[in-house]
Amino acid sequence: MNRIDKNSGGQAEIVYGDGEFHVVRPGAYVICAVTGAQILLDDLRYWSVDLQEAYSSPEASLKRHQEKHPVK
Repeated sequence: MNRIDKNSGGQAEIVYGDGEFHVVRPGAYVICAVTGAQILLDDLRYWSVDLQEAYSSPEASLKRHQEKHPVK
């Protein structure tokens, strides 16, 4: 888990789009919706447009997808 000094920019507010994201409120990081890890904006690679959530890894993204779309 990335540990970031909250005084160095704090948590950003992001709008997640297809292939890109837009910063609404500047900050240094976002929080992974699955693991709770802080993700530096420079390291942000995985998110859901539909859920407007960030993920720290492809595994976290897959886990959330499986939670939201269980196989019947």
